[in-house]
Amino acid sequence: MSGAELGLATSVFLACAVEAVEALTIVMAVGTTRSWPSALAGVGAACVALVAIVIGLGNALLRLPIDDLRVAIGLLLLLFGLQWLRKAVLRAAGLKALHDESSAFEHEREAALAAERPHGEWDLYSFVVAGKGVLLEGFEVALIVVTFGANQHHLALAGVAAGLAIAVVVAAGIAARAPLARVPENTMKFAVGVMLSSYGLFFTGEGLGVEWPGGDAILLAIVPAVLAAALLAVATLRRPAVG
Repeated sequence: MSGAELGLATSVFLACAVEAVEALTIVMAVGTTRSWPSALAGVGAACVALVAIVIGLGNALLRLPIDDLRVAIGLLLLLFGLQWLRKAVLRAAGLKALHDESSAFEHEREAALAAERPHGEWDLYSFVVAGKGVLLEGFEVALIVVTFGANQHHLALAGVAAGLAIAVVVAAGIAARAPLARVPENTMKFAVGVMLSSYGLFFTGEGLGVEWPGGDAILLAIVPAVLAAALLAVATLRRPAVG
């Protein structure tokens, strides 16, 4: 496996793991409070929809000319990466509350308890909430899997990385029987933001005809540069105002 492929797999794994933790919290809240069968049915429906999205978008992207493909993918990765990085920087600087899975679990649990109870075994609330949670959290990851996989023609590698992340998170959730509050989610989001932004810059440059020195090896310079810029932003935002 080349360095670019390893970076691809790592980025997809981390991104998918972060979203899987958040989706697991929602599913566990409605499952333990109301109906596990209905919640799991919602998860299954959402997973089918996400697979269809990956296959459909992947095939569509692969039909584009290579340079157009790289520009499109680079811009998408920049969009996702900068969005993740902005939130991570604000959290690291203390300007945005850290994401707390225990609090999120309690919020979803209270909402589930307050909702009207079903008259039969089927619980539409659990189906809809669990399915929506998985679909919303997984949609962005599905796009990341497609963009990485289509550009490198390694859709299978990206899919395996995503599947492995989901399996690890689900196994950890089953073992803990509780929301994964101890997962360093905010740190992982920071890392994902840096990686996606770096690959976005690299792919966009390739698509626009930039001849990167060393080819894929330039990522070893781009990633630290993006990380340094993000850490500088954190330090600047933490600096107390002079007044």
